[in-house]
Amino acid sequence: MSPSDLLEHGPQVTRAWVLHPDIASDRTRRDARPALEEAVALAAALPGLDVAGSEIVPLAKVRPGWLFGSGKIEDLGTRLKAAEVELVLIDGPVTPVQQRNLEREWKVKILDRTGLILEIFADRARTREGVLQVELAALSYQRTRLVRAWTHLERQRGGLGFVGGPGETQIEADRRAIDEAIVRLKRQLSKVVRTRDLHRAARRKVPFPVVALVGYTNAGKSTLFNRLTGAEVLAKDMLFATLDPTMRSITLPSGLKVILSDTVGFISDLPTQLVAAFRATLEEVLEADLILHVRDIAHPDTESQVADVRAILTDLGVTEETPQIELWNKTDLIEPGQREALAAVAARHEGVRTISAWTGEGIEGLLEAITAALDETRVRREVNLGFSDGRRRAWLYAEGVVEAEQQGEDGVVLTVNWTARQEQRFRALTGE
Repeated sequence: MSPSDLLEHGPQVTRAWVLHPDIASDRTRRDARPALEEAVALAAALPGLDVAGSEIVPLAKVRPGWLFGSGKIEDLGTRLKAAEVELVLIDGPVTPVQQRNLEREWKVKILDRTGLILEIFADRARTREGVLQVELAALSYQRTRLVRAWTHLERQRGGLGFVGGPGETQIEADRRAIDEAIVRLKRQLSKVVRTRDLHRAARRKVPFPVVALVGYTNAGKSTLFNRLTGAEVLAKDMLFATLDPTMRSITLPSGLKVILSDTVGFISDLPTQLVAAFRATLEEVLEADLILHVRDIAHPDTESQVADVRAILTDLGVTEETPQIELWNKTDLIEPGQREALAAVAARHEGVRTISAWTGEGIEGLLEAITAALDETRVRREVNLGFSDGRRRAWLYAEGVVEAEQQGEDGVVLTVNWTARQEQRFRALTGE
């Protein structure tokens, strides 16, 4: 039974324990304390879990079949039993063999970081595409772990089934069932993606600039989105509060209309299956005219978070050609004296702004920065219109691009000063 199932069946919850292996031989390891705190926050984001305890486990190196050494396994096992723990969340990769051995030794369910994130995504995904992408990612992940039970195909509702299930099944039958499910899901997903492509093509006919919010999970993107648009997108102090992309149009003080897109939060060691599965969702970022990188400047591990976001953007194919503004958010959580010093540092860096999406501090300056970033180069051209072509003439005047008008024999000649985007929209009106 998954945590989601537990919630649906009543107040019963699953007691969980979070372990962060701090491996000395791992050159890419993060600071252990913030990493453990993030892992606990991930566990708290999954309904039905009661985190009974958490700890950092120092390791000189990984023991291939067991992950931990025999002494540590015995010590942990004693404490887990005393705390009546049912689920152990290990913040890092766990091989199928290690998972099987630890489950048999401790008599608990084991979930690694990838499995936990997949469970959260399954609980939060709302759109048809989001649900299918999570399902596909879960299938790809579970196919590599056929040393233990495959339960996902048997679940009726809630979760992904990684946390519990009916028992061992035959590996070959599981593999065949998974492969068939993957083919079916890819077929369904291709239909959904085609629909999104049609919607995207329709938007291109009226191509307002797209401004994409990106950032580490819980950096405050949805709070900023709500502040700028007046929408009521779920905004909680919780990891992965937003999974499915949300788009709204806003009008800048200059009169320019833009489309603002809120995206899924990034996280370190994001499962590779999810990066691939959510690529279509994150295509909004690839098509953005401006990226707002929302950063939790009050977080103790903010530098590592920024590095993770930049690495994922690079993996997605975002280049330096796309303008970016880095927003140092949550300044309201910083002491006033430090806030002033922070603002002084930000002022020395082009493309950096300090804001508080919660209080609204710095939002006016942000809107000015967005306007400046989207202020495109203008080109002067002459446009010939027939006397009966009042619709396009009215559109040009409404856009404020007409500098002069002269009467001709067959119509009017307008001198316009417009951006490439406005020209593209004008051509779309004519069907060119």
